[in-house]
Amino acid sequence: MTAETTLPDAAGDTLEEQPPPACVMSFNASDPSGAGGMAGDVATIAAMGAHGLPVVTSIVMRDTAEVFDFHAIDADVIAEQARGILEDVTISAWKVGFLGSVEGVSAVAEILSDYPDVPLVAYLPNLSWVEEDVSQGYLDAFRELVLPQTEVLVGSHQTLTDFLLPDWEGDRPASPRELAVAASKHGARYVLVTSVPLPDQFLDNVLAGPQGAITGEKFERFEVSFVGAGDTLSAALASLLAAGSELHAAVGEALAFLDQALDAGFRPGMGNVIPDRFFWALPPGEEDDEEGVDGEVPPDDEALDSSAPKGPRHVH
Repeated sequence: MTAETTLPDAAGDTLEEQPPPACVMSFNASDPSGAGGMAGDVATIAAMGAHGLPVVTSIVMRDTAEVFDFHAIDADVIAEQARGILEDVTISAWKVGFLGSVEGVSAVAEILSDYPDVPLVAYLPNLSWVEEDVSQGYLDAFRELVLPQTEVLVGSHQTLTDFLLPDWEGDRPASPRELAVAASKHGARYVLVTSVPLPDQFLDNVLAGPQGAITGEKFERFEVSFVGAGDTLSAALASLLAAGSELHAAVGEALAFLDQALDAGFRPGMGNVIPDRFFWALPPGEEDDEEGVDGEVPPDDEALDSSAPKGPRHVH
């Protein structure tokens, strides 16, 4: 196509008539494994039918098993990435993940404050791979600057307990409501607490406010370890809120999406399993196909092994 080439008027009219998808700006780390971080956010947002606007806050060196190191992006560079696209595109929701440094938290919080009506879903990952003195400063800044602007704070039960109730000494685990009360003292409206232990190999996932639990979903405990689940859930929730879904409905749909993405998870390397955000795009018949290539039933040991893949990308 040359510089002089023009599209037919009909095509141009068609493009103009199509409304753009809801846009979600994500602040997160670059993750070369593709499991979480920015790669996970962009894949999830696309799978939910929204358009991702990725702003890289740090570079994480990792594989599918562990994090080796990370490098924070300069705060001014973070701000320039975001400000440039915000002058051009209207966004409908924010997703905040790992922001890299105290300075990064401050830069992102300042940008968020300029758009108080845009809902913010903040995900707090487990930062055990960050040196303790660095992580403590980061968490203090996150608590002070990001939580007051947060619609929903997402995190695992243990991570949120350590963050919101570090002196908890009760004989029982803190309830989602107690975590929501603690979060509300810093300005966050709701918490979405994942991996709440339950009897009989189940985990609860609960949206709660200071008045109590609102909605949730129980998952059966998988026998494999995942990486990227929290980023998937929070990015899915941000996308649904961007599209105009009510909070309780958006949480239910985001949890259902995560459950199916985990169930279709795949192991691209030697480490953990990655959620398949495009489980719904697999060709018909690829899943649950009990016959071999030549129409033969698999040997009994394969048929009885619950950990055998259902298809070339599936792990359980």
